[in-house]
Amino acid sequence: MKRFGKLATAAVVVIVAAGAGYYAWLKLRPPGLPAGIISTNGRVEATQVDISTKIPGRVIEIVPHEGDMVSPGEVVTRIDTSETLAQLHQAQASAELARQTLVTRQAEVASDDAQLNFANEELRRTSTLVSKGWSTHELLDQRNQQLKSADAALKAAMSQVDEARATVKTADARVEELQAVINDSTIKSPVEGRLQYRLVEPGAVLPPGGKIATVIDLNDVYTTVYLPSAQAGRLKVGNDPDAARLVIDAYPDYIFPASVSFVAPESQFTPKTVEVQSEREQLYFRVKLQKPPGVLKGMEEQIKSGLRAVAYVRLDPAVEWPAGLAVKLPSVDEQAGK
Repeated sequence: MKRFGKLATAAVVVIVAAGAGYYAWLKLRPPGLPAGIISTNGRVEATQVDISTKIPGRVIEIVPHEGDMVSPGEVVTRIDTSETLAQLHQAQASAELARQTLVTRQAEVASDDAQLNFANEELRRTSTLVSKGWSTHELLDQRNQQLKSADAALKAAMSQVDEARATVKTADARVEELQAVINDSTIKSPVEGRLQYRLVEPGAVLPPGGKIATVIDLNDVYTTVYLPSAQAGRLKVGNDPDAARLVIDAYPDYIFPASVSFVAPESQFTPKTVEVQSEREQLYFRVKLQKPPGVLKGMEEQIKSGLRAVAYVRLDPAVEWPAGLAVKLPSVDEQAGK
């Protein structure tokens, strides 16, 4: 009898536990969706930006570590510029010398111009004297020759000024080129995001275009889902933020809006995450559900590529979203407290 009593007690406990579990499942299961809205599992992703070096050189510093947040314009890497810096100083000295030479050539032009004016005046006076018989034609010929020589000297000096100006421009261009190389040696992040990978370490020598790090652009976050052709064919690609809803597993209290930004032009097999064999044998289309700009403001450090989410997609624009899927974003206080 004691054994029978224990078995009966255990059975009652199992029945009660099963009932409680069933009741909890009923309370927590998602509400039924209206026709025209479907749900599917998805994966949060973000655009990956490869940060590369424009110039060849040795990496002397990589500031952020993997997982660190970076802002637009924040320094990520520095390339050794000791050799380029020496070339820049030499180019700056050459540019300064070219400017001094230009000043000298311009002074020579002023002097030759004065000589030409003097030769013109001498020719005028001599011509007057010859016309009155007070001077010889030989002297007049000499004055003409002096005028031609002065004119030729002035033209030569002006040509040298043009050459000096060109030399200054060439020297300045060389300075700008080397300065640009030095500026490019400090590599900054073009986007706001999280450093995903450091592909090299300080001391590495990179060629032009060598990759240094990969940053996840948290201003370009989307969720990838896979839908069968019957559903994917009804989607309208555009910027309508009311086309979908997203509930991220890590933050189930919030409901984010999303638009359909991409539908693959070709079908493919369902990913391995779909466990049902009949579904795996079907061809599905990859769909990107884009989050509107600013929706994740303040949650950049919480949102990570690879998080799982449940996506609700509206196939029929005429269908109203149920109250349970109304957009719910974190408040400023909630963001500050995370």
